[in-house]
Amino acid sequence: MQDYRLERDQLGEARVPAGALHGIHTARALENFALTHQPVHPELARAYGMVKRACAQTNRSLGAWAGDPAKADAIVRACGELADGMLVSHIVVDRLQGGAGTSTNMNVNEVLANRALELLGLPLGRYDRVSPLDDINRHQSTNDTYPTALHVAAIVLLRRLERRVVELQESFQGAEKRFGHVVKVGRTQWQDAVLTTLGREMSAYADALGRDRWRIYKAEERLRVVNLGGTAVGTGLGAPRAYIFSVVDALRDVTGIGFARAENLVDATQNADVFVEVSGMLKAHAVTLLKICSDLRLMSSGPEAGLGELRLPARQAGSSIMPGKVNPVIPEAVSQVAMLVMANDGAIAAACAAGSLELNPFLPLVASCLLESLELLAHANRILREYTVDGMVADESRCRRWVDGSTAAATALVPSLGYERACEAVQGAAAGGCSVRDVVIARGWMDAAAFAALTNAEAVCRLGMPPGAEVAHA
Repeated sequence: MQDYRLERDQLGEARVPAGALHGIHTARALENFALTHQPVHPELARAYGMVKRACAQTNRSLGAWAGDPAKADAIVRACGELADGMLVSHIVVDRLQGGAGTSTNMNVNEVLANRALELLGLPLGRYDRVSPLDDINRHQSTNDTYPTALHVAAIVLLRRLERRVVELQESFQGAEKRFGHVVKVGRTQWQDAVLTTLGREMSAYADALGRDRWRIYKAEERLRVVNLGGTAVGTGLGAPRAYIFSVVDALRDVTGIGFARAENLVDATQNADVFVEVSGMLKAHAVTLLKICSDLRLMSSGPEAGLGELRLPARQAGSSIMPGKVNPVIPEAVSQVAMLVMANDGAIAAACAAGSLELNPFLPLVASCLLESLELLAHANRILREYTVDGMVADESRCRRWVDGSTAAATALVPSLGYERACEAVQGAAAGGCSVRDVVIARGWMDAAAFAALTNAEAVCRLGMPPGAEVAHA
């Protein structure tokens, strides 16, 4: 038996593996686009199944295949299988490709046609019975199905990311409570500045993540408007008006997502700025993660010869030559995700700006970068929470040592001692090789209890000074 079958298109004949669900267009694309050697993102493939199912159900409701209900049922069932992930492994074209995503659309069309043929008990490639173009692609174009599928996939991954961001935010809120009593040196420009608490620092991370969560939530709204039904350039060429008016309703039913048809389908077909906006929100979240991870690495540095204020969970040995070294590998890995997301944002902006006239041919690059960023950020949030934030502990004795020996403590004394005397305390500590606390107590300016009252967690976190706390100084 032959291990291939012959299929024909407008360019001639080509061999297709005998048992493959894909067809000739996919075979040509595999040869032409040997680029990343990675297929399209699985969520894009699943989303395409949802889009095709919405289209098939709409066509069936309008009378298509009325004389052949078995064929209609097989097509709808095949679309559902792709939407459920059962056929994702057959969507094999490279994620980077020319043709504005046509190869992805045709890969999907061919797989669904051949799967429908299987369900009908017919040989693969019997396109006279179920056609990838006349049946599966009925009243559609790559130019409305591909971007719509990208919208669907992005929303699915956005929701997943939002859950992970909320979990990380809650983890930092837990750290805020655990570390609320730990007074430490606050630093500006990497220099000792004033006293704060480790809990306050954690609260800032939690609030930053809260803003990111809100941005991600709002990003979904931007993606709910789609151009499905616009076909080639947004004019609906080749599609019945009844189909155009109802296909997005079917997509809502299939996905459970509140999609709406764009008011101007031509605009929605040629302009891809929505992806730039969404990517920008992801970049903002990447910035937050990078800043947090940089801080965690710095506060856990040493630990003996660095700041050592935080102890991060040890995940693996850190060196092949330095015994006992343990690196902050999780914050380092998450930092790299953040950097890649920022780079992806640049690629998305360039690709969306390069659209011309009635279409943007570079949506495959947008899809690759956007869906990668969404997936990576979700994983990054999870491992940062699970492997670092949930298990990190404060080195309270180290924090206290830095407080007692730092000039930052002197700032807390200004309301009681005045600026000049606080400066004298700093200079005395530097000259005597002791702490500011030792100087002010030795000189009788305040006792140990008074010093502690000005430098405890409640005092350094208080919003402003209570009435009567500031004294006049000659």
